[in-house]
Amino acid sequence: MNEPPPPPPPAQEAAGSILVVEDEADLVWVVRFNLELEGYLTYVANNGHMALEMLERENPDLMLLDLMMPVMDGWAVLHEIRSRGLTRPRVVVVSARTGPGDRKRAEEYAVDAFVPKPFDMDELLATIRSLLPPPRRQE
Repeated sequence: MNEPPPPPPPAQEAAGSILVVEDEADLVWVVRFNLELEGYLTYVANNGHMALEMLERENPDLMLLDLMMPVMDGWAVLHEIRSRGLTRPRVVVVSARTGPGDRKRAEEYAVDAFVPKPFDMDELLATIRSLLPPPRRQE
């Protein structure tokens, strides 16, 4: 019997996907630019409501989550994920709120990493790579 030929190999392995939840447009641009250079597929939400919609629709592998946003903050996003029973991606909180209370609360939500703002892009990328390795490009 003739079997169909296997599909051709992809030029690149499937990229990990990252949802960037941030309301500062300039910061979104810089982060997204660098993530895409690394080979990640990116989505953006500029408030918590949009983040929940994107989580349900796109099911990203990782979420970079700001805590201080209009409409719905990052804490409310984490609460809604838990209360709705949504599949939660790996979570990296990226915030200027870095007090002991914020870090403790992040631990209670079992976030995977906490990166204080302002941050060094190389350090943010290293944190992301430790949780979601970038795709390997085939030569």
